[in-house]
Amino acid sequence: MSRVVIVGGGPTAVMLAAELRLHEVEVLVLEREHEPTKAVRSLGLHPRSVEILDMRGMLERFLELGTAYPGMSGRFAGIEPPRPVQLDSAHDYVLGLPQPVTDRLLTEHALELGTTIRRGAEVVSLEQGDDEVTVVLADGERLTASWVVGCDGGRSTVRRLLGIDFPGEAATTEWLLGEVHVRASAEEIAETSARVRLTHRGFGIGPAGDGLFRAVVPAASVAEDRTVAPTLEEFRAQLVAYAGTDFGVHEPRSLTRFTDATRLAESYRRGRVLLAGDAAHVHPPLGGQGLNLGIQDAFNLGWKLAAVVNGTAPEALLDSYEAERRPVAEQVLTLTRAQSELLLPEPGPQAVRRLLVELMEIDGVAHLLAEKVTATGIRYPLGDGPELLGRRMPDLALQSGRLYELTRRGRGLLLDPGGELSVGGWGDRVDRVVDGADALVGPAALLRPDGHAAWLGDDQAGLDAALERWFGRRASAAR
Repeated sequence: MSRVVIVGGGPTAVMLAAELRLHEVEVLVLEREHEPTKAVRSLGLHPRSVEILDMRGMLERFLELGTAYPGMSGRFAGIEPPRPVQLDSAHDYVLGLPQPVTDRLLTEHALELGTTIRRGAEVVSLEQGDDEVTVVLADGERLTASWVVGCDGGRSTVRRLLGIDFPGEAATTEWLLGEVHVRASAEEIAETSARVRLTHRGFGIGPAGDGLFRAVVPAASVAEDRTVAPTLEEFRAQLVAYAGTDFGVHEPRSLTRFTDATRLAESYRRGRVLLAGDAAHVHPPLGGQGLNLGIQDAFNLGWKLAAVVNGTAPEALLDSYEAERRPVAEQVLTLTRAQSELLLPEPGPQAVRRLLVELMEIDGVAHLLAEKVTATGIRYPLGDGPELLGRRMPDLALQSGRLYELTRRGRGLLLDPGGELSVGGWGDRVDRVVDGADALVGPAALLRPDGHAAWLGDDQAGLDAALERWFGRRASAAR
């Protein structure tokens, strides 16, 4: 029996699989499609996602293929902040990388850790028991698991089978995105793009590498079936409608469509089945937060589900997944909807846009928006305490090296500069570092496997309570 079955094979799914495999949980990923998609639905990774890659030792392979864009974090709805925004991160840049490349690198990482992936496996039914879930495939095969996670996108079969409502706003606007060859000159493209964007902020075209150009343009209407890719003729027609030329586009590498539909699952869990990524939330693409939000869902859920599967933590630990991640998704829905409105050409949205431009002159406004978009400002509700409690710890320079280099096994970490505390019976799940850092707030800090501060203090009793809350029962003997 596979301990955990993950439905869907996108970035959220394989990131979650890798996190589970760090804790030796048996994982089976079921992907309906026979081949990886070539569609480009995301163009980059935000600072918090880049930090996550660093924390798991994957970042170098991403940096080799991506392009770092410093200063991009401060943009909101295309508005440049009046002054550069400095985030509290060693990775204060957007890493430009087409989603197919991100998918491939995350999949390779999951496979290296021992994940099993089956393509062409379509889930059609779920049957829950007291201690297992049966997954039924389209060909009649039945698979059992201790837990199932639906990472199967905005039209999630798993969410539908669970009967979880997906309320929100239907799509009112659609965009077409293509990676294409062009016959127009680079100068003509740059001049036309600059002219059109003065009146149509939903339009853009620029180099995509490999001799291709990436173009986005509003669609004529919202398609009835958005799973059907746009045709090249449809794409050309919209380019002509907005730019007056189709730039001689031909031989597309990918054509896809996306909308401003905004929905949030009423629950992230039913019994032994959970939701993550787009299966739990969909939103407009502005700010490029969708793929990042899914990766961060997986990073939050993985270590918790592994602890429950391995029997080191009670099932109640999973309650913190929805309690922490659903409010984050609500915030992202608000941010992306607001940015979509600010791009509309009508007088009302443009009046609000002009007001926001003025507000961003105020110190802190642009920084606050940047922290929200990049997820570096998230503070989980872990109780009253110092400002750092519930926040992710930056990559501190410790005496023994970088903090993030110490997090790559996905274990908890006690930073104990005074050397007076102990992880006791949790030594099989939590590492202790007798090391100091000037940036460390408080005499000691307990970090969860996702890098968020779970406890700050100097008393062993308080530490033991935090260890039990986040890492389960004390082992009979410390390792």
